[in-house]
Amino acid sequence: MGFKEYLKKAKEDKLNAFIYLDEDAEKKVQSKNKSGKLSGKVIAVKSCINVKGLLITCASKTLENYKGTYDADVIRKIRSEGGIILGMTNMDEFASGASGETSAYGPTVNPSAPGFIPGGSSSGSAAAVAAGLCDFSLGTDTGGSIRNPASHCGVVGIKPSYGRVSRYGLVDLSMSLDQIGPFARTVDDAKLLFDIIKGASPNDPSTKIESEIKKVSVPKKIRVGMITEFEGICDKEIYSLIRKKANLFGEIIPISLKHIKLAVQTYYPLVYVEFFSGTRKFDGRRFGKKIEDSAGEEVLRRILGGKEISRAEYGGQYYRKALAAKKIIAKELLSTFEKVDVIIAPVTPRLPHKIGEEISPKDMYAYDAFTIPANLAGICAGVLPAGKISGVSVGVQVMAAPFNEETMFAVMKKIEDSN
Repeated sequence: MGFKEYLKKAKEDKLNAFIYLDEDAEKKVQSKNKSGKLSGKVIAVKSCINVKGLLITCASKTLENYKGTYDADVIRKIRSEGGIILGMTNMDEFASGASGETSAYGPTVNPSAPGFIPGGSSSGSAAAVAAGLCDFSLGTDTGGSIRNPASHCGVVGIKPSYGRVSRYGLVDLSMSLDQIGPFARTVDDAKLLFDIIKGASPNDPSTKIESEIKKVSVPKKIRVGMITEFEGICDKEIYSLIRKKANLFGEIIPISLKHIKLAVQTYYPLVYVEFFSGTRKFDGRRFGKKIEDSAGEEVLRRILGGKEISRAEYGGQYYRKALAAKKIIAKELLSTFEKVDVIIAPVTPRLPHKIGEEISPKDMYAYDAFTIPANLAGICAGVLPAGKISGVSVGVQVMAAPFNEETMFAVMKKIEDSN
């Protein structure tokens, strides 16, 4: 399908997947030749990634009139391969949420399970791909914000290793955890977009030069591990479905991580503090409105939490303790890749709730219990459809060692071929 057809479908969309559409996008394509790897392909972009001339709202009234003044590194790479940026997708406000419901522009609808949340925070990007409104999309993943909606919407989503993809041009939720990654309908398509956006950038010192990354061959026999602590806190039907996918590779090696139960408690102090620090620029003078006067409940919760943790009288002790716990969890998780090549796990411990259903912040944060560890350890992790339970899509998560995306993709491809 071409740009005009996608634009027409997106305009008629009832999913609330887009905040802004660029009707002149086709005229802005840099690579006019047919050799570009994305020539003629249409890409949607999460509204916290800068695209020159388009509204970068972060789904907040704070930035409702702010237009990007430059292209993020990932956008520049997409344009250089002939990709067409269709528009900016809906999301949880400032990426603060796991359901797709906290946007100032209203919730995104899950096209694969109407009435249920699509997952967040990259809700619009996942929904746009699932509904066939674009060829690919970009999201961001701080603690599961690509993998969670990929699971709920029944598409492929990739969280690259930390440092594999430039964050330059991203409005961060948490600078030490965020990664930009692709959504697609197939594993091969996700790998294609990943291969284009990856690579070092002088604009982002956290990125690694490809020549410095140790090349690892995909083993002929894949050793698969499953984290034993996940089983007890996961819906039984979901866990059984994921185990069936792991069984495709033969013997499953049990992995016990005694500190994994601290992942959620470790993650949120880091996010709160880094988000609070990052939002000090939204003071109503330089960018849009003052965030404290214009943002929603979840954003304010994180700002107030970060402000409290950062109080001078605490001397940074809680943030430092969270960093220390992060280091312990990362070391424990990374050591498992001496025994296994990949870890296969559920994406969320439960099925998504219905849009508008009352759910406590504690239960909402628990959606990310199985995805947060990958961010704390900086490893790569991808999600693809595993099947459906009660008519709702359920994804399977594949985690691999840092910068070993090749093995991750190979395992994902085998699972996809078995579906």
